[in-house]
Amino acid sequence: MNKKELVDALSEKASTTKKQAEVFVDSFVSVVSEELEKEGEVKLVGFGTFKVQQRAARKGVNPQTGKQIKIPARKVPKFIAGKELKERVK
Repeated sequence: MNKKELVDALSEKASTTKKQAEVFVDSFVSVVSEELEKEGEVKLVGFGTFKVQQRAARKGVNPQTGKQIKIPARKVPKFIAGKELKERVK
């Protein structure tokens, strides 16, 4: 499902216009992104948690040259599915 399909499904399910659903989707993405940027968490009980995870520095191999390279530490966004979501997907 892409963004357009999500907007269509939300507008139908919530009995709103597609424009209102698109504003909601854009707002949701913006709020979650801003919170993760501040290294916060967004917990949606039953659905899951969006959070920032720290990845340690490590060594890797350049596949073109075979030389070892150092991969720096970095922060990455992570989603952890909630119990109810996991059960529905089973």
